Amino acid sequence: MARLAGKTRKALVAFVGWSVLLLGAVMIPYPGPGWVVVFIGLSILAREFQWASDVHDYTHSRYHAWQKWLRAQPMYIKAIFWLLTAMTVVVTVWLVNGYGIMSAWFNLGWDWLNSPFVK
Repeated sequence: MARLAGKTRKALVAFVGWSVLLLGAVMIPYPGPGWVVVFIGLSILAREFQWASDVHDYTHSRYHAWQKWLRAQPMYIKAIFWLLTAMTVVVTVWLVNGYGIMSAWFNLGWDWLNSPFVK
């Protein structure tokens, strides 16, 4: 990477960093490493852009503050967040026709399982 010309390197870092950052942003509402991927994308961008380093530091501190706040909440608040996460996953699987595909595989004939985007 060090042998690449300055502008080529900067463009490559920008492309890879933004790609990883956007992938992580899409992953945030789902269980898994969404925020980790966002921080990786910001770390990649921070190699060439000072603003990315500043955003990384700010976002990282806000993330830790959110985690600390959530840990201090009663169980019913935590349950609400887990329920919202589960609902996000269920609705997404339905919208991408995951349940419709399973209905077809098992020959269930339940048309209501099909995504509204699938005819």
